[in-house]
Parts: sequence; structure tokens; C-alpha cells
Amino acid sequence: MTMRRNKLVIGTRGSKLALWQANWVKEKLQSLYPEIKIHIEKIKTTGDKILDAPLAKIGGKGLFVKEIEEALLAKKIDLAVHSMKDVPTEIPERLQISAICEREDPKDAFISKKGFLLNELPYGATIGTSSLRRTVQLKVLRNDLKIKPLRGNVDTRIRKLNEGEFDAIVLAIAGLRRMGFENIVTEAIPEDTMIPAIGQGAIGIETRVDDHFINELVKQLNHEETSICVHAERAFLSVMGGGCQVPLACHARIIKDNGRNVIKIIGMIGDPDDNFSIIKGFRIGNIFQSQSLGKELAEELLQRGGSEILKKIYKNGEKGE
Repeated sequence: MTMRRNKLVIGTRGSKLALWQANWVKEKLQSLYPEIKIHIEKIKTTGDKILDAPLAKIGGKGLFVKEIEEALLAKKIDLAVHSMKDVPTEIPERLQISAICEREDPKDAFISKKGFLLNELPYGATIGTSSLRRTVQLKVLRNDLKIKPLRGNVDTRIRKLNEGEFDAIVLAIAGLRRMGFENIVTEAIPEDTMIPAIGQGAIGIETRVDDHFINELVKQLNHEETSICVHAERAFLSVMGGGCQVPLACHARIIKDNGRNVIKIIGMIGDPDDNFSIIKGFRIGNIFQSQSLGKELAEELLQRGGSEILKKIYKNGEKGE
């Protein structure tokens, strides 16, 4: 290990969930290195400042990491803790994802005000979500539903449901569990029914490439299985090339096949037009080829009509629609 330091600074967003994640990383590092003083620095990102518009309208995922990455590059912080689903596939040249921690349940949670399951909701019920990924998959399952934008932290979203603004909302189980709200989940939607976001449920640690001391510390928090799966999902995303303005989903998990471990990757791209159609596919194969499989799946979906969907979305975006 290179020259030791007796203190380090973790950078994070200031939301309750982001702070929970940063504190979790802090506690893990503190248990391994009790002699090091660890401070958490809250950084407000552009995505945190704009709460009255869907992410697809304001620029997408990078809005939740840009200012944190700038602080990391400026050496104001030593490492950054992110939700991996917020991290774009393109990372600044001098930075890297050095660890991906063990994943929490990646599924989406359906939360109904009156306790209805998704297939039991009354005709025309209103569901809150600002995720195009969820919107398209919900409309394929129930095209009668009304989808309304829902942003804000977990507390805010639950409050809006309780105040009667929505009949139901959809959130990530991982965030609810970490914040102690798992008891309000009406239904955990299976991954094959509603494919999760790329990286959903996983915490990532970003560091400077040349900071060997920090890189050596955080690599002990890397969870190999989670890392393999999330990198496969991100390989899928890198080929698809879409951001929050494109309804994309991909989820990888390691399963048993004839007694051996293999990776199964499922993915989809949706058409957000009135028909709300989706193109889905999957790959099963060798764990050590996980990223290649993710890319192959993306290429297949693009060939089956995904390219046309992307062209249409970006064309509409240029028109400001």
C-alpha cells in the first residue's frame, strides 16, 4: 500500500437515502480501519435542485453525480458514494468505479393506498412515477392506468400517496428497505415482469485512478457477484446509448444451470408513444463473458427495432416535444 493517511472524506448527495448509503460505507471502512478518521461531505447536485420536472426533461442521470465527480477531481473529497443506477456509463478519464457493494433487492415495489395488488387496481387508477422505464412497463401490463409524475425523496413520495394524490406509487425496494419503509410494500414486482433499472439496488464507490491508497482501501468492499452483474448491465447500457429520456431496463443475476453458475441477463427498450410497446430479450451464458453478453443483448434489441425507437425519441427531443 502507498503512503498511509489518517483521514479521508466521503462525498455524497444530501438526501436521507444517499446519506444512509454513505454512512454504511463509512461504517464498513471504519470497522476495517479504525485508526482512520472519516468525514462525510454533503454535495448538492443539479438533480437535487430541480424537483418540479421529470428527469427525462432535465438531462438524465449525470445530474446526480456531476458536482460530486468535480469535487473528487478537485481533491476536495477522497471517494464518492453513489447509487449505481444514477451513474452514467461514461466516467471522467481520471476517475473509476473501484468497488460495487453487495446488492440489495433490485426489484421495484408497488405500494397501493388501499392495499390493492397491481392487477387488482380499479380501472383508470392513477399511479405515481417519474421513471419512463416504469411507465412503459406499467402501461404494457395495464394500459388503462393513468401515470402521473412523482419526484422527491422517499418521504415526500410516500406523503403524496397518503394525501390521496395517487392510488399507488412505484419505488425501488432497496431504498425503502434501507430507509425502514419495507412494511408499506404491497407487492414486490418480479424482475421478469418489470425489469429493474441498470444498477438498481447497488452502491458504487468512485475514486481517482491514481489514488492507490484509497483504491486499496475500498476494494475490500467490492462484492464480486454484484460487480459482475452490474458491469454486464452497464455494458448493455453502453451499447444502447440511452439516458433517462429513453425507457431502458436491464437486470443480470447469477443462476444455476445444470449445476454450474451462469449469468442471466434480461433487457428491454420501450416505445413511449401512445402504444407503449416494448422489445425484450435475454442472454444466458458464461459469467466471465458477462459484459460481452450484455453488449450482444443490446445489439439484438437495437436490430429488432430499438434503433428506430432511439431515432424517434431523439428526433422528438430535438423538436422539444
